[in-house]
Amino acid sequence: MARKLKTYQTSLGFFDQAIAAPSMKAALEAWGADSNLFHQGAAKESHDPDVVAATMAKPGVVLRRPVGTDRPFSEHAELPTDLGGTGPTKAARKSKGPGPKGRSSRPVDKAAERKAALAYEREQKRVERERAKEEAARQKDRERRQEAIDKAQAALDKAEQEHGKRAAVIEAEVEALEKRLQAEKARWDREKERLEAALRRARG
Repeated sequence: MARKLKTYQTSLGFFDQAIAAPSMKAALEAWGADSNLFHQGAAKESHDPDVVAATMAKPGVVLRRPVGTDRPFSEHAELPTDLGGTGPTKAARKSKGPGPKGRSSRPVDKAAERKAALAYEREQKRVERERAKEEAARQKDRERRQEAIDKAQAALDKAEQEHGKRAAVIEAEVEALEKRLQAEKARWDREKERLEAALRRARG
């Protein structure tokens, strides 16, 4: 069964951010927060009817608006034009806080809540499918690289073994030639000595 969604709101950098999510933890993950903004008082559950309606229309999607303004939340918000002021727009925002007067006077639409919760689950599943697809592509790329590495290593090992065999044959041939050379030298030494002795006798 789809979990009921709530609207959470925070301010990060130049933007107010809001999202319809089933829990504070899910909201923090969507915002990419590395600390618990709710415990720090930097995030809250919003009951502003306009904010709730905007987030429930796109559950699971982080919506933004320039910080310090009451502009509608959207996926693509412009940077705020007044970054240093505490003018009436910010005061107006404070006057629309999450107190009882700021709560929606609209009747609770159970069907809309269920629809938003199902849409959130669909969005989460879509994100998970995208992540799984990206991970599968990365895994396939890793496997391709590993296959290429294994193939190159096998070729190197084979060539090294072939080289070892050929070198061993050549070394054996060199050793045999050295033995023949030594035998020829010994034979010549004996022959030379015999012929020189005959020459000396002939000269008398």
